[in-house]
Amino acid sequence: MKVGFLGLGSWGFCLAKLLSKKGFSVTGWSTNPELVQSLKQGKEHPYLKDQTLPADMKITLDLNEAIEKADCIVEAVTSAGLRNVFEQVKFFNKSPCPVVVTSKGIEQNSGLILPAVALEVLGESFLNHIGFLSGPSFAQEVAKGLPTSVVGSGFRSETSKFVCDLFTTLTFRVYPNNDINGVAYGGALKNIIAIACGICEGLGFGFSSRAALMTRGLHEIRKLAEAQGCKKETIYGLSGMGDLCLTCSSMMSRNYRFGYLLAQGKTPEMAHREIEMVVEGSYTCVSTLQLSQKLNIPMPITETVYKIIYKNLNPKDAVRLLMERAIKEEHL
Repeated sequence: MKVGFLGLGSWGFCLAKLLSKKGFSVTGWSTNPELVQSLKQGKEHPYLKDQTLPADMKITLDLNEAIEKADCIVEAVTSAGLRNVFEQVKFFNKSPCPVVVTSKGIEQNSGLILPAVALEVLGESFLNHIGFLSGPSFAQEVAKGLPTSVVGSGFRSETSKFVCDLFTTLTFRVYPNNDINGVAYGGALKNIIAIACGICEGLGFGFSSRAALMTRGLHEIRKLAEAQGCKKETIYGLSGMGDLCLTCSSMMSRNYRFGYLLAQGKTPEMAHREIEMVVEGSYTCVSTLQLSQKLNIPMPITETVYKIIYKNLNPKDAVRLLMERAIKEEHL
């Protein structure tokens, strides 16, 4: 089976290598000529130590070359760039085939989860073919073959099974879950809470504060997800709570590190430059706040993170404002 892999950042390159090692014919696509040239020269990926291009894996700057005659397309770009990439795929009149989205986010203004964005662009003929992969996973660890468990989903149960079969290895376990909306919301919203937890760490507030943020953050995630018809069991599973636990607890998470840098006095622009990679939570907090206001669902942590990034709210003042909120009976 030929796989056209779109996006060769740390997560994309890691997954592309995983599929290549499984014996699939993988052609990876990137818009970064320096990255493509460097990898073709045998150098390690800039964000993945000791990870180089497999001899039997191709990479290209030509999108059509990557998807031409592909039996499956896998996406690993960014939330902000996903629509444009699939518009390019549509331009080449690609006939329906399995399409797996692996980016985590919610599109700004439309409020769509990313698999829904792909469906809207590619058309209803792709409904039975669009899948989604999400869950607690760091590219650096997956690339090393460390045991990892995630979730495979789709708009149809057959697609969920396809995603699981495609990616499962002895060290990368993929569980099926047909609640694609819940899987997508869990994966997207936890990035916002991870920024908040990074801020908490940067201010030196300790483990107790972080535990409170994670728990109340999970409450926010569940409220919004259930309002969108998701199952709460999904939010309490790998793609929700599992991913939340991972990204809120480690500097390996770029969202967590972004929050930490903000608390250290860096501006959002400075923090983005230092991390060098996309911080999806900073994008998703905008779309999440738009959605929460539309649905009239209070999300104080999300709103606070938004104000810190986009309204110059001081992180210490932000914590004080959260602590001054009226106390209500805990309800999960």
